[in-house]
Amino acid sequence: MTPDTLNSLWAEPRAADAPGRVPRDRVLVGVVTVTALLEGVLRDDVAWRPFATVVAVGLAPVLLWRRSHPLACVVVAFGTAAALGLASLLGGPPGVGLDTMVYLLVLVHALVRWGSGREIVIGLTVVTVAAAIGTVADYTGPADVIGGLAVLAAAAGGAAFRYRAESARRAVEQSRTQERVGLARELHDIVAHHVSAIAVQAQAGRATAGQRPGAALDALAAIEGEASRTLAEMRAMVRVLRDGAPAQDAPRPGVADLVSLARRAPAPAVDVELPEDMGELPPQVDAAVYRLAQEALTNALRHARDASRVEIRVVEGAGRLRLRVTDDGRTDPARPVGHGFGLLGMTERVQLLGGTLRAGPAPGGGWAVDAELPTKARR
Repeated sequence: MTPDTLNSLWAEPRAADAPGRVPRDRVLVGVVTVTALLEGVLRDDVAWRPFATVVAVGLAPVLLWRRSHPLACVVVAFGTAAALGLASLLGGPPGVGLDTMVYLLVLVHALVRWGSGREIVIGLTVVTVAAAIGTVADYTGPADVIGGLAVLAAAAGGAAFRYRAESARRAVEQSRTQERVGLARELHDIVAHHVSAIAVQAQAGRATAGQRPGAALDALAAIEGEASRTLAEMRAMVRVLRDGAPAQDAPRPGVADLVSLARRAPAPAVDVELPEDMGELPPQVDAAVYRLAQEALTNALRHARDASRVEIRVVEGAGRLRLRVTDDGRTDPARPVGHGFGLLGMTERVQLLGGTLRAGPAPGGGWAVDAELPTKARR
């Protein structure tokens, strides 16, 4: 074992999901106690039988603390076993102890399953020393090899259960991280869209303030509305991020909300065309289409020069849903195709659902965004 591996093991923290004491722990202690008493009473070939029985029964309650204090339990139990072995070496009778004390293997399992790295190293050292003393004091040949294998099996079982639990925890954590990334993307889309609308309204209000004060007031009212919606949606999204609630609790507008999205948009005018008999879409596809259209509309508000109309078309068929967003403005020559956080987020969103996205200048002028998604999206 390399020094780096040893250092990593030594620094390993305790398992974070250790349960508290449960009723089956008391049942286990009761079964062990009854078994030890029966063995002590019925067997007459046990050295120091009363003392060995008291030791086996007295150590049984240690099982109750094997998860919360695994190292202490191992030190107490195997320290006692080592003391019995030393007593045999110093002239006492061999074979002190009951067969029931095999329950000490449960403590080895718990040590590796729940203990920290340093607790595992120290505890296994204590177990090894106790096993060595017991072997020297009462060597019985192959039976001692079987006992050593049993200790190794208990430790290996604890390690296997720990690894499986850690893998499951990491999988859950990764899933939560992916949810947070998705929420961050949603938050970007929300803020970018509303702030772009606010900027357009502010520019319109400034341009008309001198000649048409009423139009400037209308622009201010529109800005107030957009700002209120932005704050409401941001608070809902941040609440999910802060409280650790599932991402499904976040607001999820869909294809049906594209009409209201178009109505709230400032100039240019937005024309929406949806299928009349569109079937029920998977929630992730439904939300993705809305966010893609919202981001494409945001880009049109930001970058399309002299645009008078934006068209949003949704077509469904053959197990695919197609979204096309176009504007009739003049594109900015300095605008690179395929760059920016908006287009990057759109591409990631579509690829996660197994679809395709194309964005760039349209053949007849303006800018076009074409997305195609499977209506049975992969999870």
